[in-house]
Amino acid sequence: MRVSTKVLAGACAVTMVAITAPVAMGASGDKPDRPDKPGKGAGYELGHEVLGPRDGWGAHGAGTSGGASAAPENIHTVTNRAELLAALGPQSNDTPKIIHVKGTIDMNVDEAGNPLECADFADPEYSLEAYLEAYDPETWGMTDRPSGPLEDARVRSYRNQSQQIYRLPSNTTLVGLGKDARIEGAAMYIRDVRNVIVRNITFAEVEDCFPQWDPRDGSSGNWNSEYDAIWVHGSTNVWLDHNTFKSGGRPDTEYFGRPFMRYDGSVDITRGSDLVTVSWNHYDDYDKGMLIGGGDGHSEDIGKLRVTYHHNLFENVLQRSPRVRRGQVHVYNNHYLVNDEASGAFDYAWGVGLDSMIHAENNYFEGPIGPDRIAYRWNGTDLYEKGTYLNGFGKKHLVDVVAEHNAARPGQEIGTDVGWTPWLYERIDPVAKAVKDIEKGAGAGRL
Repeated sequence: MRVSTKVLAGACAVTMVAITAPVAMGASGDKPDRPDKPGKGAGYELGHEVLGPRDGWGAHGAGTSGGASAAPENIHTVTNRAELLAALGPQSNDTPKIIHVKGTIDMNVDEAGNPLECADFADPEYSLEAYLEAYDPETWGMTDRPSGPLEDARVRSYRNQSQQIYRLPSNTTLVGLGKDARIEGAAMYIRDVRNVIVRNITFAEVEDCFPQWDPRDGSSGNWNSEYDAIWVHGSTNVWLDHNTFKSGGRPDTEYFGRPFMRYDGSVDITRGSDLVTVSWNHYDDYDKGMLIGGGDGHSEDIGKLRVTYHHNLFENVLQRSPRVRRGQVHVYNNHYLVNDEASGAFDYAWGVGLDSMIHAENNYFEGPIGPDRIAYRWNGTDLYEKGTYLNGFGKKHLVDVVAEHNAARPGQEIGTDVGWTPWLYERIDPVAKAVKDIEKGAGAGRL
């Protein structure tokens, strides 16, 4: 794991409500999972913690408690894919449950636990070499998306890989034990559920083995991949806290003159999802960070997509942190860091998409970042921001993000009236304090 030297070990203060609960039982139900003296931060206590009553949009409505009220028989410790799937149960299993992740769980394994690679998912009629030959722009052109037998074989291959996706039911807390809990190799879906907590886990190596070429995407075409580490889809009251998300950045490999993207985003929040708090996470080495709202045409997003981001470290995330469509999105006390390990040049952070209502306060940007690149307009009209600092905390480092954007892009100006004022938050700290706290506390293993 590559971590910035800016990030130091330590603990952080997050307002939470503890719920008294019985001793956790093992997956078999016959032995206590927790040691006699588990110690602070071991993970067992974390499973019974809930989102604080003012900690962002996730606290609104019914609040977010996950599986904190789970009975002993619904508290498990898991060490592999089979145990994790058994503990989760079917999507309809809304019984409160706490699942402790111990060590590394590789999700790209078969039912017997044998490792699976991209070749194991590939349809017999698919090969990348044949795909590249069939859809080379010099012969296929740039006006039509790929179609025909090879594209069909790619889709079948993609569907084979999609069988590795795992889904969290309602009323679930998924939490890592100690400092080394890790899930790798497949995407998590939080889809059409409510009341879910995910904490203290590193997510890594979530790759799409079969990216699609789309010559109509942009002026030169693009390779598009699927599989975010976490996809929040149509879900309500979700808390993602103290996790680490590892990606592969912008790839060196190019086909048709465009990067061959095998990694998608970290956490996308789409399709009418609502009331989400994203706090104290570390996002490392992403080309495309995250979306709120998956497309301009999704009317189910209207009046929803209310999300809070605070005390997150975005390290070498080159764009989309986040890109927003619709949604009242509060972005405060985050640290955006670009260092010499970045896989490419910084593009932008806040994407002002259709009907987006981003309210940004007291955020810090560090590295080779142009002040006019902090925000970028994507069919949106307004962005409210204050207290944005770039490469220092003094007055001369204070950036008027909207003014910088508008000066650099005549005819594409944005305003500052987003039509709402955040009210559901615990405290907005001075930027220097927030950065220091993030250095000590953001990411998995830092609770």
